[in-house]
Amino acid sequence: MHEVKKPKKNLAYYYLIVLLAIMLFNAFAVPYIAEQQVEEVDYGTFMSMTEKGKIGQVEIESNQIIFTNKDNTKIYKTGIMDDPDRTERLYKSGAKFSSQIVQQMSPLANILLTWILPILIFVGLGQYMSKKMMGGKDGNSMIFGMGRSNAKIYIKSSDGIKFSDVAGEDEAKENLKEIVEYLHNPDRYKEIGASMPKGILLVGPPGTGKTLLAKAVAGESNVPFFSMSGSEFVEMFVGMGASKVRDLFKQAKEKAPCIIFIDEIDAIGKKRDGQFAGNDEREQTLNQLLTEMDGFEGNNGVIILAATNRPESLDPALTRPGRFDRRVPVELPDLKGREDILKVHAKKVKTDGHIDFLKVARMASGASGAELANIVNEAALRAVRDNRNKVSQADLEESIEVVIAGYQKKNAILTDAEKWTVAYHEVGHALVAAKQTNSAPVQKITIIPRTSGALGYTMQVEEGNHYLMTKEELQNKIATLTGGRAAEEVQFGTISTGASNDIEQATKLARAMITRYGMDDEFDMVAMETLTNQYLGGDTTLACSAETQGKIDRKVSELIHTEHKKAKDILLANRGKLDEIAKYLYEKETITGEEFMDILNGKKSVKTSEAAAADAGKPEA
Repeated sequence: MHEVKKPKKNLAYYYLIVLLAIMLFNAFAVPYIAEQQVEEVDYGTFMSMTEKGKIGQVEIESNQIIFTNKDNTKIYKTGIMDDPDRTERLYKSGAKFSSQIVQQMSPLANILLTWILPILIFVGLGQYMSKKMMGGKDGNSMIFGMGRSNAKIYIKSSDGIKFSDVAGEDEAKENLKEIVEYLHNPDRYKEIGASMPKGILLVGPPGTGKTLLAKAVAGESNVPFFSMSGSEFVEMFVGMGASKVRDLFKQAKEKAPCIIFIDEIDAIGKKRDGQFAGNDEREQTLNQLLTEMDGFEGNNGVIILAATNRPESLDPALTRPGRFDRRVPVELPDLKGREDILKVHAKKVKTDGHIDFLKVARMASGASGAELANIVNEAALRAVRDNRNKVSQADLEESIEVVIAGYQKKNAILTDAEKWTVAYHEVGHALVAAKQTNSAPVQKITIIPRTSGALGYTMQVEEGNHYLMTKEELQNKIATLTGGRAAEEVQFGTISTGASNDIEQATKLARAMITRYGMDDEFDMVAMETLTNQYLGGDTTLACSAETQGKIDRKVSELIHTEHKKAKDILLANRGKLDEIAKYLYEKETITGEEFMDILNGKKSVKTSEAAAADAGKPEA
């Protein structure tokens, strides 16, 4: 099948317009311009200049007199009057009689200046404006290049990003290494009849390294890399986005083999809803992208990578086999992945050589690659603030707290009663967690206020990877969340506003147990709630009747009430340890998990000041 090219438009029409414009120019403009070179004066001025000897040359015609000044720099003309002595006076004044003062151009110069030069100017201007307005010789773009793709082009580079610069995503790298192998040795695949996927979709939460992986593929393949964001295709004028898609693929085919990377493809790849008042521009852009990915010409060595954190919103026509054939999940790193990522970023800063990356990775549970990079950078900044030239273990641990809870508030001064309340609150969390099985060990307890709004926090760290949670573990977690409020009730007999975040988390967890995890005997394995945007925090939507929603609310309340009572019973049974650890935390403000467990197990005695011991029993003011 041969490509059928459209014949070019007949340009005779446009050239006829240009010719007509030049003829009008020569008929009216040129004589007018020539006429402006001669200044018309009255006969009295002519006589006065003759008497003063200021006339250089003079030409007497039948109807006018043409003359110049003494320097022959200016030409004048005047009408004829009955003056018999005119010739004699001119002779005496020293004027020279001439047959032709206004010189006529040669025929060749006349043709050159009045015809050839204007034609060249018009044609050149027309070509320039055509290129500007059409954005190139192909005419695919629109006014002044607004339809050009503006893609960032990264040509082959030996010092680009490699797979060795990407850590924590081993499965994703294994999937993408196949692409690199195909670009290096395509004959190996063609021999058996296999073809590479036209498109590969990278999906995962923000900050997991999707864009970095795409650049690593380009760096390993050593081929041109076209990078463009999905939002860059969105234009105000209809048709501009589709034109940008055409221009992008045209450039890519010229440089094939190459890689096209479209970041945040959900900006143009959303499902088409078919509504009359929909976004026609976005749909046209999507249709053009579908056409380019599934055209008659085949792939031609162009591999398309795209990234999104909203895969459920993409149009099915875009994600079907033949377009985006392969979906590569880029999930949050596990414990080993977090450790490897920390080591990669730690190479860029100076360290003291005594850093336990495994411990730091445990503390940074749930962190993405971007967050881990930020943790290392925050540690380096902290070292600079302390006038040190190397990053230590303490810097990394503190930077994790900065990322989680914010910076320490230097000027936040709690009242004595508030400080006691926060101390008992945090120890309540830690004590309930420690006295329950299947709970993460306590890493740190602090009552120093943070910029996030937290007056204190208790850090729990899992020993290893934790992918599944049993019903008992979730119940224990809810009990731990209610432990802070329970400690306030046990010690002070009243409650404060400090448990607002605990209440929110406990409610979410209890509702998920009933509506999504099927951990209720009455509802059993019935999904009452659907989860969307799982990579962006997760939005939930109830899919049940109003009556069932009321039952769910009652069961959520009952579950939280039961775990709250369990937490209070644990604290009452360990009231002595609660007071002892709270007094120690009140004085120290920050204690480690080891100190907490030593006091709890009786391995460490606590010595508090008498004033603190006396104030410990005071209720909140």
